[in-house]
Amino acid sequence: MQFQSVCLESLGYTLPAQSLSSDELEARLEPLYQRLRLPPGRLELMTGIKERRLWEPDQLPGDLSIESGRRALEAADISPDRIGLLIHASVCRDHLEPATACRVHHALGLPEDCFAYDVSNACLGVLNGIVQAANMIELGQIEAALVVSSESSRGLVETTIESLNHDPRWTRQSVKLAVASLTIGSASVGVVLCHESLSRTGNRVLGGHAVARTAHHKLCHSGADEAAGDGMHPLMTTDSERLMAEGIATGAACFERFLAETGLSRDQIDKTCCHQVGAAHRKAMLESLARPVERDFATLEYLGNTGSAALPVTLALGAEAGFYESGDRIGLLGIGSGINSVMLALQWQETRVSGFDPHAARMPWSFADARGRSQSSHESV
Repeated sequence: MQFQSVCLESLGYTLPAQSLSSDELEARLEPLYQRLRLPPGRLELMTGIKERRLWEPDQLPGDLSIESGRRALEAADISPDRIGLLIHASVCRDHLEPATACRVHHALGLPEDCFAYDVSNACLGVLNGIVQAANMIELGQIEAALVVSSESSRGLVETTIESLNHDPRWTRQSVKLAVASLTIGSASVGVVLCHESLSRTGNRVLGGHAVARTAHHKLCHSGADEAAGDGMHPLMTTDSERLMAEGIATGAACFERFLAETGLSRDQIDKTCCHQVGAAHRKAMLESLARPVERDFATLEYLGNTGSAALPVTLALGAEAGFYESGDRIGLLGIGSGINSVMLALQWQETRVSGFDPHAARMPWSFADARGRSQSSHESV
């Protein structure tokens, strides 16, 4: 797929106040660790994740999507009445019905002739939403679109801890199936896309490619379909080793087709932003694509895997830190369970980000070299 007239105009994000370190999480797993004689520190060692965030128990995904969507619209300086499409793209939702997008649409005062619906595709929801929005903009059906996502990890983390501590069937071998669930974090993001005639940034979406290798759809799955609200208590099993191997192979295949489709060479991709899973996955993925790790921005160490919000939140934080500079071609490299991969290319010009992070002052990206940051960037508050 190729686009001629689509711009990624702005990003808005919201991060939780509560953090849960891997050390704290292991302390809560003391009954399991004692029974199986597991050494402490293994969780951070295996994943590279020091901590993840949790929303307050009474916060619904829609609450956060409204906040991040409003931030993205303000950063874009585009009137809500210009938005012709709203997609709520996270795994987590307020309820099964109606679409969480309906509540977000109402709260943001979007027009009646605006499409509003949910899209859910594991960790690729936002990238899928961006593609749908870009297609409609390119066809002249709409002028601008808003894609939002808010992932909540509390239910999954709490349920996993409860199961690991009290179900005697867990063994040193089978407990590996639960490790991925302990890496999940919470985050919220909004992305505004628009026709180039409305754009002030000129951050063009150049094109991309998608690959679906669904023979591997059983490698990671949760229980029955439940909304994130109404007391959702999911339990997820993941064959992490096979999922990483097959996911990397899928990503490598997608990357080659992505380059061919966009007409770009490896050397013409200046920076990358990957889905945030774990340190080993990121290293192996970049090596398989022959991409230098120093040209990729990462947040997984302090945010964990925040599902569909992970890649766009990382893009926003990297842009704020000045990592992505004017003139950069950025590869958005998405891989999700299923297994699916979506990769998109951006031509970056100007940063418009509005974000809220209660822990911003202590995060390493807050101290990154910001020489590349545009003077018109919106600072975090």
